[in-house]
Amino acid sequence: MLSPNKTTGPSQNRVPEVTLDFWLIKLMAVTMGETAADYLAVNLGLGLAVTSLIMTGVLIVALVLQFAQKRYIPWAYWLAVVLISVVGTLITDNLVDSFGVRLQTTTIAFSVALAATFAVWYASERTLSIHTISTTRREIFYWLAILLTFSLGTAAGDLVAESFDMGYLTSGLVFGGLIALIALAYYLIHLDAILAFWLAYILTRPLGASFGDLLSQPAEQGGLGFGTTFTSLIFLGCIAALVLYMTLKKTADDADEILLEQD
Repeated sequence: MLSPNKTTGPSQNRVPEVTLDFWLIKLMAVTMGETAADYLAVNLGLGLAVTSLIMTGVLIVALVLQFAQKRYIPWAYWLAVVLISVVGTLITDNLVDSFGVRLQTTTIAFSVALAATFAVWYASERTLSIHTISTTRREIFYWLAILLTFSLGTAAGDLVAESFDMGYLTSGLVFGGLIALIALAYYLIHLDAILAFWLAYILTRPLGASFGDLLSQPAEQGGLGFGTTFTSLIFLGCIAALVLYMTLKKTADDADEILLEQD
């Protein structure tokens, strides 16, 4: 699901092209965000408040590294995505578990905040295309939107799976079905590419969270009982392998681009 108005070359854009491996690693990152947040807060006994402070600090460092690159570097970009997935999950968990805010309220609030971010972004830049993230201001809008999609996805996923009592598997299938409908609308009736991308991006968060909980939660809570440690490590390994592949592929593509410019 790509924007048709590419105006920034691959060497200048600060975020990756939207390909199959993009969606694979993004889905793994959001799944790991769910299980890693639970592992740190519950299994290690750090609690939500301490875990949130630590992971927010680590995320800030990762974003500083990402902004310093001024172009797309796979390890820096995906490190920021994984960490922002964890922090986005923790924001929602803190609101619900620590402050007693209802999931319905958090879902609506994050939806409004995300819509407002897109509105200000568009008013400022006249585009929401991820192919033109070539300035610091656009990158700030981009990462703010990403953070809100993770918090919104966590709230919506928990709302469907727990408050609506649909269970992790059923809710995962529901969100997967919605993504499939968006893809069909994009290919069959030419749904706007930018709109299709952001809708799919939002929905991959509750999809990943649902399957993350399905794998990690105990059987009495509707899961398969693999635990947060095992689930997090499996997805971390897959993410690392994909990032290595992306790095090698980008290095080869950049070398080809240099050769073409020299010719």
